[in-house]
Amino acid sequence: MAPGKRFRVAICGAGIGGLTAAVALAKFPDIELEIFEGASQLAELGAGIGLFPRPWEVVRRLGLEADLLKATEIKLTEGPVTSFRYRKSDQPRGLDFYKLVTKGNLMTFHRSDFQKVLLSKLPRSCRIHCSKRLRSYAQHQSGPIELFFEDGSTYTCDVLIGADGIKSVVRQNLLSEKARWAQSEGRRAEAAEYAAGIDPVWCGTNAYRALIPAERLRARWPNHRVLTQPTQYLGEGGYMLAYPISLGKMINFVAFKSQHHLENTKFNGPWVSPTDSSEFVGMFRSWEPEVQALLDCVEKPLRWAIHTVRPLGTFTSGRVAILGDAAHAMTPHQGSGAGQAIEDAYILATVLGHPSTTRGNLANALSVYDRVRRSSSRKIQERSRLNGQYFTFHIDGVSFSNLGEEQLWSNLQKLGKAFTKNWEWVWTTSVEASVQEALRLLQESTAGR
Repeated sequence: MAPGKRFRVAICGAGIGGLTAAVALAKFPDIELEIFEGASQLAELGAGIGLFPRPWEVVRRLGLEADLLKATEIKLTEGPVTSFRYRKSDQPRGLDFYKLVTKGNLMTFHRSDFQKVLLSKLPRSCRIHCSKRLRSYAQHQSGPIELFFEDGSTYTCDVLIGADGIKSVVRQNLLSEKARWAQSEGRRAEAAEYAAGIDPVWCGTNAYRALIPAERLRARWPNHRVLTQPTQYLGEGGYMLAYPISLGKMINFVAFKSQHHLENTKFNGPWVSPTDSSEFVGMFRSWEPEVQALLDCVEKPLRWAIHTVRPLGTFTSGRVAILGDAAHAMTPHQGSGAGQAIEDAYILATVLGHPSTTRGNLANALSVYDRVRRSSSRKIQERSRLNGQYFTFHIDGVSFSNLGEEQLWSNLQKLGKAFTKNWEWVWTTSVEASVQEALRLLQESTAGR
């Protein structure tokens, strides 16, 4: 470790969460940083990323706002703004029934553009190593943590942060470690709970993602609403969303096909794979013309079998912590997965960077992060799951078909109000409350030591 450094932090994973953690930790020059990425080059999978006002607050605190605003056509708005328009589209003539009004708008980006801004903010002292896929780690009561990589190389650090995604090797090792400890002490139920969280589960929904050149859609439907207005098209068993990214040059398109009865089962096949649009367009062919125009423009979609991580009993073990999808991979139905990873990264950096945190009490600092972030992210996981049911009209005792116009309209209005109330935390609450809670817990835990 270089002279003048408090401790060394290794981050596994150079996605949005891992890079945000690095940018936040780089604000503390006495923390030594290394990033290890399993891929051979830095390239974000996926297309669009959306941030609502709460995670945007972190963006602002980290000094990323000015550069990110150059990477989007969206103009930052502080007051009330229409975020998404909602249409009942599983019929020949679509029905525009609701608009989601938020306090502050949804800021949308191409993931690679967001990643580039994060990379530009890292100091030269923060080294990034590609083609470094973690195999395992060894954590002892004293001394550094040893990291073992697939290529046979090793590294030591004082803190390990697993930002390595839904198939996280760090989570696998962390929970296996906790399960062994619990089993050795006779806590079998607890050991089983830890073991159950290791593998992700399929949520019963597949997402079909594509980028549509705006010019292609404009040629097909010159004034299509998604060229300027983020829109969600809802129906029984599935829904679509589309919005402009890359300064309006591309449309981020996602179609969801849901089988809710298959939630928490095993998906047979690759989780992410190229497919043909014929795999999903059939279920939407009876939907309104606006939807058909979008479907006609989709080429080379990727099928994502959406997997989640079961609610975990801990995000930490000793001096090891997980964040983002590694800790709480959730469905995308509130557009909050990236935002939650950003919040994780910021709170984790807040407790690690605090002057009271030393190499001797790192486990204590990480336990504060766990207490603040785990309960919060669990609630968001469930809220996102619930939105996925709302958007596909999967609500016990409520029908949206074979109804009179008046009753249908009434049910749709109730639906809109229900998912708004479920979602409003993301523009009515502030990350500052979490920061203050973390600082309070940190102070309480170190008092008298």
